[in-house]
Amino acid sequence: MNYAELNVFGIYIAPIAPMIVLAWLLAWLLRRLADSLGLFRYVWHPALFIGAIYLILLAGIVLLARGVFV
Repeated sequence: MNYAELNVFGIYIAPIAPMIVLAWLLAWLLRRLADSLGLFRYVWHPALFIGAIYLILLAGIVLLARGVFV
């Protein structure tokens, strides 16, 4: 993937912006799933845990977009 700006209806956005949104959506879905299954009972600090999951997801998406895992 080329890390040039993305042209969305004439507005240039940074290529990291859609990756941030995707990572946030995935983290939100995982948080909902973990909450419904009661997994947060086993986590010391749920907010730190979700923050760490978000960063892991974002790093994975960026590496996938760059082609490191391919």
